[in-house]
This record gives sequence, structure tokens and C-alpha cells, in this order.
Amino acid sequence: MLNSCFASMNKCDNSQALNRAHRITLFMEAASNTPDLNSKAAGWRALGYFNVYRLLLSGLFVLSANTGLLPPPLGTRAAPLFMLAAHAYFLAALVFSLFIARRAPRFNRQIAAHTLIDIIMLSLLMYASGGLDSGFGVLLVIAVAGGSMLRTGKIAIFFAAVATLAVLGHEFYMQFFRLAAPLNYVHAGILGATFFVAAFIGVLLAARVRKTEVLARRQAVELDELARLNEHIIQRMQAGITVLDSGLNVVLVNDSARQLFRRAGPKTAAAEATITGFLSAPVAKWLAGAGPNSLVINPGNRGFELQLSFIRLKKGADFQVLVFMEDIALLRQQAQQLKLASLARLTASIAHEIRNPLGAINHAGQLLNEAPDLSAEDKRLVQIINDHSARMNTIIEDVLGISRRARAIPEKIEINAWLAAFRRELIARLELQAADIETDPAAAELFIRADASQLRQILWNLAENALRYARRRPLLRLLAGTEPETGRPFVDIIDRGSGISGDIMDQLFEPFFTTEAQGSGLGLYVARELCEANQAALSLLSSSDAGATFRITFVHMDKKMV
Repeated sequence: MLNSCFASMNKCDNSQALNRAHRITLFMEAASNTPDLNSKAAGWRALGYFNVYRLLLSGLFVLSANTGLLPPPLGTRAAPLFMLAAHAYFLAALVFSLFIARRAPRFNRQIAAHTLIDIIMLSLLMYASGGLDSGFGVLLVIAVAGGSMLRTGKIAIFFAAVATLAVLGHEFYMQFFRLAAPLNYVHAGILGATFFVAAFIGVLLAARVRKTEVLARRQAVELDELARLNEHIIQRMQAGITVLDSGLNVVLVNDSARQLFRRAGPKTAAAEATITGFLSAPVAKWLAGAGPNSLVINPGNRGFELQLSFIRLKKGADFQVLVFMEDIALLRQQAQQLKLASLARLTASIAHEIRNPLGAINHAGQLLNEAPDLSAEDKRLVQIINDHSARMNTIIEDVLGISRRARAIPEKIEINAWLAAFRRELIARLELQAADIETDPAAAELFIRADASQLRQILWNLAENALRYARRRPLLRLLAGTEPETGRPFVDIIDRGSGISGDIMDQLFEPFFTTEAQGSGLGLYVARELCEANQAALSLLSSSDAGATFRITFVHMDKKMV
């Protein structure tokens, strides 16, 4: 059985992993086909930074040309052409700034236009400054590398080819039309090869950057899923979780902690304020080294206790404190349930063993009662034997019924209509008056999930118990509603008796505990067991001189029953 459980768990984990991988794959495909907004924004920013470099470079040329401070060899061959190309280059950079701000034309077209303009303008400035020896070849390498990094693929090779043709064309023009000497084709060839190397390196770097971005986005998706999963787990934990900062202010609190402290604080107070009020003193004492890291408090002195455990999450001045909170009553109830489960198995075994001898005693009593010469006193004794045998048999049947209880088959029930039908049945079978039982339905249709037959047995046990102690009309009131804090539906069984004394509250749901001489003490115990089988909770909500209220809290309709 354990192997099958582990196999099912592994299957669930594998399916979740496959689903996560499938989502990540779809994300990757979408990212490769259509860049997301973050990727586009990063590309436009990079293009803007490169245009700032273009503005500064061309602006420096314009300023130097207008002030007459051009260092040689800039503009030595054709100063007017250098002046015209520098101003045209600066004007093109300004126009590019406008296009980048408007993000039109499209990104890829702008990269191609910017890079080609860079190559053309720098080639003209190179010619006006004396050729390859002027140093403009390095600026052409930067232009080719920048364009290749911003836009990868075959276009990067095109940029390198255009720049190479510009350099070689310069040398051919100088040889055939200007008869300039000396010419340096080796320098031009090496520079052309450098263009292709720069383009290739730019493509590799851009590919690595894009791969890193995709990996970062994929990890961001996984981290986001993990964070949401952790938050969901923390919020669904039964134990209360609270995180305090160094100033003992609430940073994080889950739903269980809110519910625990909402019981302790005033109804109008916020949960965070209530938590801070109760936790600040013990946490500060523990941080100062004067208190334990685990203690029990009684918040609000409202009849329940909380066990607190403290863990320091960070070192230094900017630390956080993790506080675990558990309801002591719930822990005791869980321990009691384990004891009661063992007791139930033991009791069922004993009941099965004494059933046959008890049947023999009852049969012998019936035969003895049929004796013709039996005196009246003896008949009275035989009647006592038969009565107590019948009572013992009823207890045995109840005990065996618990051990042989059928598995709950939950179904969707509209509780308002169901309570109305149950009231009519209760009045008819117990021969009560209509005014003896009242129902207070929910304001709107209210659905629950429960086994209808087991729900009827639960309500029947609680109703009989309530009617036994009721003194005033209406003897019994059935109230349906929804808890505002959790959204879980509930049914209240309210009697008009004298209430339940405090000395027996802790034993109220224990088996065989009864205050009546003829009672079996199994009614409330069976009702709670059936509630747990339907993932519902049965509790004593209140008790006073005006009567007692038992509440059945059902599982939320949006939660799948296990």
C-alpha cells in the first residue's frame, strides 16, 4: 500500500513537472517568435545609448570644425567635405533621436538605417582626413560591431561587407582618380577582415545575451510559480504563521493566524494590530535573551491557549522573526482522537466477544420467564435481566455500527430545503407541535457536500439530545448560514435548556460518557465521528443558562473533498 502511495505521489510530481516544462516551453517559443515587452524595451534602450555615442562623436567633430581646432590629420585633405559630413552626421543623429523616442519606424529598420549611415558618414570623414591612416577605421569597426550586436543574423555580415567595400572603394578611388600615393591595400584588407571578425563576435555576444535573457525570464517564471506556491502553502497551513520585522511589526500573516487572533481581539480591531499587541512582549523578551523560544499564552483570556515558537530568520540589525502558532485545544483534541480511535478498536473487539454470551443470557432469561411455577419476585428479577440485556445489546450494536460504518458518499445538498424536510420528519416521528421546532434558513440558496444518510443521522442524534433537555418553546431551533471569515457553510442546533456545565465540557464528545442512568454515552461521539467522515467539524459553539448551541461546519464548496 505504501508503494502504491509513493507511486501515486511520484506520478503527481512528474505530471506537475511536465506541466511546468510545457508552460516554460510555450513561453520560450513565444519569446523566440515575438519578443516580449521587456525585450523590446531593452533593445530600444540599447539603440538609444548607441545614438548618444553617435551624437557625442558627431558633435565633437562639428565643434572642432567650427572652432578651427581640428587636430591633424582630421580634415587635412578636404576640409569643406569634413565640415559638411560632420554637420550631416550630427543632424542624422538628431533625427535618429526623434525616431527612437517615437519608436517608429520599426526597430530592425532603424538599426539597419543607423548602421549604414554610420558607415557612409565615417567613410566620408575618413576620405576628408587623408584615408586609412586617419584612424577612422577603428570607428568603422565600432559601428559594425554595434549594429551586429543590436541585430543578429545575415544582416550583420551585410554590415561588415558594406564597410569592407567602403574601405576598398576608398583605396581604388584614390588610386585611379586622385593618383594619391602611397596606397595600402594590405591595411584595407586587414581592416575588412576586422569588420567581419567584429560582426561575428557581435553576433556571438548578442546570441549569448539573448540566451541569458531567455534563461533569466524562464527562471523568473519558475521563481514566480514557486513564490505563488509557497504563498498558497503558507496561507493553507493549519498552523498559524506570522513574520515580524526588527520593529516587531507584522510583515506576513496567514489565514490560520488571523483566525486564531481574531478570536482573541475585539471584533473591530484589525488582525495585524491584535497580533502585534499579543506577540510584541514575548518576542521582545525572547530577543533580549530573557525568555524561551517556545511558550504558551492565553490571548485575551477567552478560554483558549496558543503555543508559540520563535525562529530568527536573519542576522544583524535588519532581522525578521518567524512565529509558529498552534491552538493547544486542537493539539489536545488530536491527541484525544488518537486515543479514542484506539479505544474504539478495543471496544469493538470486546463488544464482538461478549455479544454471543449476552445473547445466551437473554435467551435463558426468556426461557426462565416462561416457567409456570415462577414467583412474582422471580419474574421481576428475570425482567431486570432481560431489560439490561437489551440495553447492553443496544450499546454493542452502536459500538459495532461505528466500527462497520460505511464510507461517506458526499453529494451536493441544498441545506435550506433539506432542513425544512428534516423538521417535518422530526415533528411527525416524535409527535411534536409545529411550534416546538423552528428553522432559520440562510438568506439565499446554500449548498453543502455531505452524505445525506449520515447527515440525517448526525442531525437526528443532536436533535434528540437537544429535545431531551429543552424546557421552553421553541424546543429546538435549526439555523443555517455561512461563516463570514472562512466562507464555509454551517448548521447550528440550538436548544432551550439549562446549558452544559463547565466541568463536563471537556468530556462531552468522549465515548460512553453520559449524565443519564439509561444513556449509552455514544450519541455525541457518533455524531462527531460521522462529521469527520464527511470532512465537517462538530463543536459546542456556546452554552449558557438560556441553552446550548452545537455547530456543524462543512467543507467549503470550492474545496474538493478527499
